[in-house]
Amino acid sequence: MPFAHFKVPAGTLTTEDKKKIVERTTELYAEIYGERARATTVVLVDEVADGGWGVGGGVLTAALLDGDA
Repeated sequence: MPFAHFKVPAGTLTTEDKKKIVERTTELYAEIYGERARATTVVLVDEVADGGWGVGGGVLTAALLDGDA
């Protein structure tokens, strides 16, 4: 069963954005593994609380990602 897990900053994606992630990821797995993978592909979009993650030793926030900080 193909499985993809995306972690994104909370509040930065719309419901439509999440739908696109699920659809396109499923399509990619089906392209790679064949149609048999489509029905069993699991895609998880996990929202991380603002400031709950970092890169390169710095804490990321939605404001930083939007260029507001």
